[in-house]
Amino acid sequence: MLELGNYIAAPTAGRLLADFGAEVIKIERPRTGDELRNWRLYAGTTSMLYRTINRNKKSVVLDLRSPAGREAVLGLVAQCDVVLENFRPGTLEGWGLGPEELNAANPDLVLVRISAFGQSGPLSHRPGFAAVAEAMGGLRELVGEENGPPVRVGVSIGDSIAGLYGAFGAVMCLFRREACRSATPGGGESVPLAARVVDVALNEAVLSMMESLIPDHLAYGVVRKRVGGRMEGIAPSNAYLCADGFSVVIAGNADGIFQRFMRLIGRPDLAADAELAANSGRWARRDELDEAIGAWTAMLPRARALALLEEAGIPAGPIYTAADICADEQYRARNMVQYFEVDTGEENPLTVGFPGIVPVLGGASLPVCHLGPDLGAHTYQVLSELLGMDADAISQCADRSAL
Repeated sequence: MLELGNYIAAPTAGRLLADFGAEVIKIERPRTGDELRNWRLYAGTTSMLYRTINRNKKSVVLDLRSPAGREAVLGLVAQCDVVLENFRPGTLEGWGLGPEELNAANPDLVLVRISAFGQSGPLSHRPGFAAVAEAMGGLRELVGEENGPPVRVGVSIGDSIAGLYGAFGAVMCLFRREACRSATPGGGESVPLAARVVDVALNEAVLSMMESLIPDHLAYGVVRKRVGGRMEGIAPSNAYLCADGFSVVIAGNADGIFQRFMRLIGRPDLAADAELAANSGRWARRDELDEAIGAWTAMLPRARALALLEEAGIPAGPIYTAADICADEQYRARNMVQYFEVDTGEENPLTVGFPGIVPVLGGASLPVCHLGPDLGAHTYQVLSELLGMDADAISQCADRSAL
C-alpha cells in the first residue's frame, strides 16, 4: 500500500490499514517530509502528532516532481494494492501520476482520493482543510453555547472521519475485487477503473455524521441550533459541576432511567410528573431539570456523585484530561495506552504513551509495532528490495538537488 498523502486525512486511512497488518509505504518529500512533522512540535524534530498518525508505516523519500521520482512511484504502484492520496484535485495529474497512469502501471489498483470537496462538482478545484469542511458539512453550526458563536471541537474531526471513510472504501474495493475474481473462472477480468477509485470529500464525510439534520429540516422545517453541552431534543443530558470543582456528564434521558435519576437526586415530584414521562416533555423543561440536577451535583464531590449514579444505574462519567486517561483502569485493561521510548529533544529518550489500536480484537488492543518513523528511514530498504535500485539511483529520485 502506497501513501502519497500529507497532514491528517489520507495518513489516518493509512494508519488504520497499517494497524491491522497492511504494509504501508509513506512517500514524503525530500528534506521536509510531511508537514505534520512540525505540527504541535514542542521540542525535538518530529511531533508526537506525526508519530501517532503515521505509526506502523515505512517512510520513503521521493521527489514526485522529478522524472526519476515519478518512475520510482510507478514501480512501487505496480506492486501495491492501494494508493492513498489527499492532494488538491489535479495535483497528481500534473505530475503524470493521475488515475490513468496509475492504472496503466497496475490494472488492479485501488485509488483512494481524499480532498476538500471531492473530484467533481463546481467546488472540486478549491483547496480546503477540515475547518472549512466542518463548517460546510453542518457541524460547526451546532457546536457551541446557545447564545454564542459557532466553535470548533478540539481535534481535526473532519480529517479523521474522512480518513475512516477512505480506509473503509479501500477495504470494500479490495473485497469487491476479490469477489469478482472468485466468481469468474480463471480469475475474471479487472474491475473497471471508475469502480476502483474511492472519492472521499471532507465536507461530505462530515455531512454523513449529521444524523437527521437535513430530513428534519425538509420534513418539519426544523432549524437545529447550538445547545451547548446538551444534545438537541434529548433531556436530561449535560455536564454538571460538582462540589470539588470537577464536572461529570450524566445521560439520564431514557424514560426508565429518568425515573430512577430523579428519585436519586431527591426529586420524586419530577419522577412522578406526567409531563416528564416522555422525552418531548423533558426537553421542553430542560432548564428546570438541569437546575435540579446541578443543585444535587453541587453538593457532592465528583467521586461520590459518580458512585451514587453507578449504583442507581444512571449512565455517567467524568470529563477526562490526558492525565486522567493515562491513569484509567479501563483503558489500561484493554491496552489502550501503549508506551514507547521517544526522542523529544531532551538528552535522553522519554517514555511516552500513545493511543492503542481500535477496534479491539481478542480482548485488548493489538500492539502498535512502531511509531511514525524518522524521515526517509526506509528509503534505501524499500527501493532496493522492491525495485532493485542501487544507491546512486536512489539518490537521483529521492533528492531533486542531486539531479
